[in-house]
Amino acid sequence: MLLVIDVGNTETVLGVFDGSDLAAHWRVTTVRGRTRDEYRLLLGGMLEMEGYGRARLTAVAISSVVPPATQALRDVAPFLADGPVTVVGPGVKTGIPILIDNPREVGADRIVNAVAAARLYGTPAVVVDFGTSTNFDVVSRDAEYIGGV
Repeated sequence: MLLVIDVGNTETVLGVFDGSDLAAHWRVTTVRGRTRDEYRLLLGGMLEMEGYGRARLTAVAISSVVPPATQALRDVAPFLADGPVTVVGPGVKTGIPILIDNPREVGADRIVNAVAAARLYGTPAVVVDFGTSTNFDVVSRDAEYIGGV
């Protein structure tokens, strides 16, 4: 099973996927100063309470727009799951080329939204995310991220 963690400016959302099925999910407040130990206790406790111990989780994927949280979660992930950890960011191959002037300026949250839209609904696609700020992103017919606001 795959543990996914999406750290936004206001909330952090976690999900456990069993194949393509969302088996469980949680939403907690994003706290910028949260330590590795706090993440380990909080997330580990939530997962264990629902029966998703380390042995059941085979991989972790992290998308974050909060750099201190990204590093803390990268450090904690091996305690949560028995498998590889992927942090979405520059250089990670998602299958969708980022065709804008400065690809490193596109947040991981926007990239994973574009990838999900293309895979779940096909292309072309416009993705609207009503998070802390409202974002619009566009995926071309050829499954390329071509920009957003």
